[in-house]
Amino acid sequence: MKKKTIAAFILAVSLVAAALSGCGSSAENGNMGNGGSAGNGSSAQQDPAQSGQAAEAQGAAAESAQGESGQAKDSVIVTMPSTSEPEAGFDPVYGWGAGEHVHEPLIQSTLTTTTADLKIGKDLATDYSVSEDGLTWTVTIRNDVKFTDGEPLTASDVAFTYNLCVQNSSVNDFTMLKEAVALDDTTVEFHMNTPFSIWPYTMAIVGIVPEHAYDENYGQNPIGSGRYLMKQWDKGQQVIFEANPDYYGEKIKIKKLTVLFMDEDAALAAAMAGQADVAHTAASYADQVIDGYQLLRVASVDNRGINLPTVSPQERDGKPIGNAVTSDAAVRRAINIGIDREEMIDNVLNGYGTPAYSVCDKMPWYNPSAQVVYDPDAAKQLLEEAGWTQGSDGIREKDGVRAAFSVMYTPGDSVRQALAEELANQLRELGIEVTTEGAGWDVAYDKAQAQPLVWGWGAHTPMELYNIYHTLPATGSAEYSPYSNKAVDNYMDGALKAGDLESTYELWQKAQWDGKTGVTQEGDIPWVWLCNVDHLYYVRDGLQVAGQKIHPHGHGWSIVNNVDQWEWK
Repeated sequence: MKKKTIAAFILAVSLVAAALSGCGSSAENGNMGNGGSAGNGSSAQQDPAQSGQAAEAQGAAAESAQGESGQAKDSVIVTMPSTSEPEAGFDPVYGWGAGEHVHEPLIQSTLTTTTADLKIGKDLATDYSVSEDGLTWTVTIRNDVKFTDGEPLTASDVAFTYNLCVQNSSVNDFTMLKEAVALDDTTVEFHMNTPFSIWPYTMAIVGIVPEHAYDENYGQNPIGSGRYLMKQWDKGQQVIFEANPDYYGEKIKIKKLTVLFMDEDAALAAAMAGQADVAHTAASYADQVIDGYQLLRVASVDNRGINLPTVSPQERDGKPIGNAVTSDAAVRRAINIGIDREEMIDNVLNGYGTPAYSVCDKMPWYNPSAQVVYDPDAAKQLLEEAGWTQGSDGIREKDGVRAAFSVMYTPGDSVRQALAEELANQLRELGIEVTTEGAGWDVAYDKAQAQPLVWGWGAHTPMELYNIYHTLPATGSAEYSPYSNKAVDNYMDGALKAGDLESTYELWQKAQWDGKTGVTQEGDIPWVWLCNVDHLYYVRDGLQVAGQKIHPHGHGWSIVNNVDQWEWK
């Protein structure tokens, strides 16, 4: 990918410096558009809202600088992409903490947590159990927790929150839950529609809201019991959190967190101007040397891959699905072993990534046998044996069908575009012709049922496997294959019905590959995974960012999951 020019950097720095040097009135709380951005203040002409942000950011930056002189310091400024701003506000019922980009909700407490090794820990919950039939989960919670308005948090608040989630399951999937019932102040029961062994992973991302203080405006002025309270939100610009003085858990070391929403150019400029303590960045910028900052590289399961429709061309509900080339399993297997993932990472990510072989690399339920060895000769042999013979122009054909298809990418995403181009170059060496095509999400979702698209996935739950690979009707993205394997379904259905969570990992692993069949290795390959994208940040010298869990999809809130335990040295 092409590097940004020095001139572009100078311009970006000047714009940020201008914004941060301004002064003005309070910020305007305008409506957010798609992606959660109401304009991120990057234009040369400031409006009053941008001036309000500038004054706050300038003050925060001045506060940030005090640690360099050895004074006590307990605040940080972190940049995030504008898409990280929650469109519906800081309301767990409408996706805050969950949704596509899973993270800890900070403002609210959760029943459970995920540990550093992605197992289950406890937050509000002191104990939990599941009935033998898997249809009733019983959770006991702490009795010493209060919301920031002084009211106690009880099991009624827990039940209220989850029942709201069921009513609004169009945002997140809660179809497995029938209802939540508070038995007393510290005991709540979850009555399930179907056994769901991975429920503890769901409990780790649902922040508990107060029944007595919840209304349609909650997301704009949230009350919680978590580590932080929201002090100020200037939409499209920034949000400021302050430590909850009555937090029941471990002592909070960082008392103030300011999040600035900005694109990668502006984030880099903010770091270059010394106006952020942690600035997100991309691989294309990672070779920049910024005085006073070090590059932090965080491993992720934020993977990029392509769907490969497994059925021949046809129509479903009046729309075309299937693909004459990728419907041949030999083609899909050849692509899987015939692409050089390391070369992709070097060429596209400047080395900041790891090869991906499944949708759940590095997770406890990942099957290492999904990994394949790059072998272009074996890939060519697979194609030859399947009847795909090379024509005079080097492109293969079979039964009059040319080995050619398009791979889509979303415009504006330079990484996905570069991966599509790199994939096209590599597959041509196998005799497969790939053309690349930019397609916005408004059309890509429909077109992807008939042609491959570069996707981003990766979550801290095995449900990601189910949603992508389970026979339709499944809740998720199985339609982009569409794919069906009874053995794979049985493994995943069995995993959801099992009583002991950790014992299910083996079943999820067998769905990937059991030695004979599965969705990876020499199996059906309805998706080919390319790479896991490292999440990169410029971190100010002297700031010790606490150890990070593997990040899921989404280069945003995950970095501050444990911000309360960061320290200035």
